Amino acid sequence: MSGSGATGRAHSPSGEVLDVIVVGAGIAGLYALHRLRGDGHRVMCVESEHEVGGTWYRNRYPGARCDVESLDYSYSFSPELQQEWVWTERYATQPEILRYLIHVADRFDLRRSIEFDTRVTSLSYDDDSSLWTATLSTGRRAAARHCVLAVGSLSVPLIPDIPGLSDFDGEIHQTTDWPAEGVDFSGKRIAVMGTGSSGIQAIPHLAAQAEELWVLQRTPNFSIPAIGDELTPEEFSRAAAQYDERRRLAWQSSNAQPPREFCDESALLVSDEARNELFERFWHRGGVQFNKIFPDQMTSRAANDLAAEFVRTKIRELVKDPAVAERLSPRGYPIGAKRICTDTGYYRTFNRPNVHLVDISEEPVDRVDGGKLVTRERTIEIDALVLATGFDAVTGGFLGIDIRGRAGRTLAEAWAAGPRTYLGVTVHGFPNLFFVNGPGGVSVFANMTLVSEQAVNWIARCISWLDDHGYRAIEASASAEESWGTHVDDVASQTLFPQARSWYSGANVPGKPEQFMMYIGGFANFGRILERVARDGYRGYVLTS
Repeated sequence: MSGSGATGRAHSPSGEVLDVIVVGAGIAGLYALHRLRGDGHRVMCVESEHEVGGTWYRNRYPGARCDVESLDYSYSFSPELQQEWVWTERYATQPEILRYLIHVADRFDLRRSIEFDTRVTSLSYDDDSSLWTATLSTGRRAAARHCVLAVGSLSVPLIPDIPGLSDFDGEIHQTTDWPAEGVDFSGKRIAVMGTGSSGIQAIPHLAAQAEELWVLQRTPNFSIPAIGDELTPEEFSRAAAQYDERRRLAWQSSNAQPPREFCDESALLVSDEARNELFERFWHRGGVQFNKIFPDQMTSRAANDLAAEFVRTKIRELVKDPAVAERLSPRGYPIGAKRICTDTGYYRTFNRPNVHLVDISEEPVDRVDGGKLVTRERTIEIDALVLATGFDAVTGGFLGIDIRGRAGRTLAEAWAAGPRTYLGVTVHGFPNLFFVNGPGGVSVFANMTLVSEQAVNWIARCISWLDDHGYRAIEASASAEESWGTHVDDVASQTLFPQARSWYSGANVPGKPEQFMMYIGGFANFGRILERVARDGYRGYVLTS
């Protein structure tokens, strides 16, 4: 198929004319480039770093590991790729995932279409030509009929607003921008701010090096063992032989992973013995599927409380000091309503004599003074500060670009009261602009590799369909966007997720409108919705010839 399609190719003032610009060369962007180029389109991918990988390139902190099994957290589009790449751990670490993505870029010759060390600073749409013009950080401009934003759900880090932080005398390291050569903390006094996923994964490794480690915790999080077992070549071969069935089950599942042996009965109806046996089994199996053991675990607070108390009991068993165990035990929100973390020895780390827990919800950090961290109650002398303070999730990467649609309206203006999309992939007023894992999509609520494939496949088929049918533009209608937003809200309201203030709803970003941002009706169900919209001639869209 020709990328120019039936409409011909428009001309741009810059002279650079493309069919598609893809922004980002992480998991989603690499597949978007491969799929769209394979469909015959002229594609340029723009990546701000000097290597592919996205999240897995930037987050190189010690202990970084995926919480989805390696066999599933990988592309399904190439059976040959599935067989030739041999995973060595059940839950892959960051270095192995990055090596895999580099292999994918090289194997499919993707680098020749990627502009590295380049940012898209702005995107603007021209009604007359139906073209998007991208202004790049290099000073160049490029125009294309379509733009695909694969900027990542967790790509914009948050830096805490602490007086004196910029004048700190020691080292400051962010988990989101860790030096590639690593950091030697031997004999140093370290403070780690943040106990979300990144902090929980890094802290055991930092504690093993540091002379003293201070953990600054605002809200304790539920964490389940990662169980990073070695995956022997023989085990991989046996699993790889069943890949077709494994993928079939994953594509038909709610979270893009093969289903586990979950219980069909309510947690409130099974015996205490049977319930605890299942909790134990999933605790020792590891991973984030702990919150799916019982069907009512995320809809019934009583059922959820049983799972939460099981984890708190584990924390009390693992942490010797009862007062520390209590401060590490999450309360006040359902388990799973904030993303469950996975760790390798996190709770036991607090039994080390060189590790100290500071509850900054009761003892806030007042300022940084030279080489000292000053809280409301004490002064802590440190040599290094590690910031694991989270992200402006889901929307941050999109809003970090000055995007202007019809009549110059900005995306920031469109989302001023909270993000709204149609199907998580398009926004009214922004024709031919596609979001991969945008707000209103499944996004982080399933295995992101297959979620990204699902979105990119739909976008690619849509672009080809427009060419084949002589349309130059597609735009979500205002009514379709509003209806989808209401549906996303309604589905979330039937669960326990809104009962926690978390990055799922933007509560971690000062001034950000709080709104639950993901569709949690299930991965396979979402795929069926996407297919029905396409089958109905892109119902809910305005098409321009």
